[in-house]
Amino acid sequence: MLTYDGIIVIVVILFIIISLYTDLIGPAYTFIAGIIILGLFGILTPSEILSGFANEQILIILMLLMIGEMIRNTGVLEGFFDRFFNKAKTYRGFLSRMVVTVSIFSAFLNNTPLVAILMPYVNTWSQRNKISPSKLLIPLSFAAILGGCATLIGTSTNLIVNGLVQAQTVIPGFNTFSIFDFIWAGVPMIVLGSLFLIFFSFKLLPNKRDVMNDFVENTRSYLVHTRIRTDSTLPGKSVQEAGLRNLKGLFLAEIIRNDNKIRPVNPKVLLRREDVLVFAGETNTVAELVKTKSGLELSELGMFSRKEHIEAIEVVISHNSNLAGNTVKEAMFRSKYDAALVALHRNGERITGKLGSVKLKAGDVLLLVAGNDFNKLSTNTQDFYLISRVKDYRRVQSYEPLLLIGGLVLAIILSATNLVSLFLSLAILITIALLLKLVNPKELHKTIDFNLAIIIAMSLALGHAMIKSGVANHIGYFLVDVLMPFGTLAVLFGIYIISALLSAYVTNKAAVAILFPIVLTISLKMNVDPIPLVLIMTYAAAASFLTPIGYQTNLMVYGPGGYKYKDFFKIGFPLTILYMIVSVFIIYALYLW
Repeated sequence: MLTYDGIIVIVVILFIIISLYTDLIGPAYTFIAGIIILGLFGILTPSEILSGFANEQILIILMLLMIGEMIRNTGVLEGFFDRFFNKAKTYRGFLSRMVVTVSIFSAFLNNTPLVAILMPYVNTWSQRNKISPSKLLIPLSFAAILGGCATLIGTSTNLIVNGLVQAQTVIPGFNTFSIFDFIWAGVPMIVLGSLFLIFFSFKLLPNKRDVMNDFVENTRSYLVHTRIRTDSTLPGKSVQEAGLRNLKGLFLAEIIRNDNKIRPVNPKVLLRREDVLVFAGETNTVAELVKTKSGLELSELGMFSRKEHIEAIEVVISHNSNLAGNTVKEAMFRSKYDAALVALHRNGERITGKLGSVKLKAGDVLLLVAGNDFNKLSTNTQDFYLISRVKDYRRVQSYEPLLLIGGLVLAIILSATNLVSLFLSLAILITIALLLKLVNPKELHKTIDFNLAIIIAMSLALGHAMIKSGVANHIGYFLVDVLMPFGTLAVLFGIYIISALLSAYVTNKAAVAILFPIVLTISLKMNVDPIPLVLIMTYAAAASFLTPIGYQTNLMVYGPGGYKYKDFFKIGFPLTILYMIVSVFIIYALYLW
């Protein structure tokens, strides 16, 4: 019979499920509200509520996010993908490269920034080859999920479960997973899942019109002037041969040659070294040109390209600005503000001619590349207002990506061989990165996902409340009584199905928080090793393919792909069934045979 405390815990769990499903107040606030209720009713003490913040796995997750962001900022991944994907000529060829590469990388790097890096490549390749991005974006997300499930550090879900294992006191001796405990079903599913995506994605996914193009068209479109770098191999090539027709979301609007304008630009036009190439593109795309490896450079960038640290920012000319009526050249941004104007947006108006001779108007939006003194020099200006800080650039030395990637690999090896803990290895790597100034200490906090840390800590508290109140026992015994007559395999399948459904509709973090104490109770009731049951629960929660809300990378591709819920279910359901069958039988054979 449930106690009064147990009834309160069940009400809180129902509140969490409903709030997460309806997105009532957001995941972090939902967990905080639920745990506060448990505290008010005396079910959890303040120390029990806060104990989760001391869990080692929270810090490991945050440190992995920091290191992943450091690696992303070096540009080494973009450089690799530039060379790797340019060779793909067919849909299946590109899809194969993407799925295999992403699944391998995401086993060791946070998959959210990985998907963010690759989305522009998918869009550009789709445009160039007249393939809808909707045929590629779900496979991109699913490949990241497949890879993440294969190692302890591949996804935050696995690390959260490891934190729950470390915090539990129900089963003595069961206190941690090693970094490669997840490979037994994870690696076979990378292979089988990748093959499934490669051979069935085109048939199962919708052929949507390019909604990402619509998105780009509806954002702020800049006109930016570039010139051919002195070390470039572009002179003598046609526009088509140089690959400038679809340069990462940019449209080649015109070529200025000896004060003559070539417009529209024929793909067969041969490039000359003195040409000025005028592109149209949205804010972030233009910002990428600051450090492009395309053989082009921004005409107005000049000495800023050689500075150790620069920043791309957006400003708008004020109505009483002294700059209005002056040309860009007369505005003297370099001497006045330690900045260079590299692109201009004027509410859809077409601007022609060289950028330096354009007269500024109130309301013009400018994309500036600013040096370290910009903030000091522009503090009291009435000439413009800062809109946003688009991108931060720091000159990357060749040893930096090698140190970060090599350090991460070494940390994984040391942890796998039990020589040094993963926590200590990552802490040392971040300390070295700070000492060598590979990252700005003032910027480090921006890489920390505080909401995720709160959710994990509150999840640990919820699990403790479920065990303490007896709710986990009641639900666990009920499931065993229902499933055990059909055998141990039925219990594994039951755990998988419940975990997958919860993950699909209330996120994987909530799923493992609710189910972990129940799974522990089931293992005690059955008198079996808890590891296989916990692994099955974790695979099911992390491998969330059924809905866009189950995992963050699914949400990232949901809008740009123009998808509906049924599109995820159509391809995600058979992949979920495949994952369930493979993982259940492998885990059963390894642990329970």
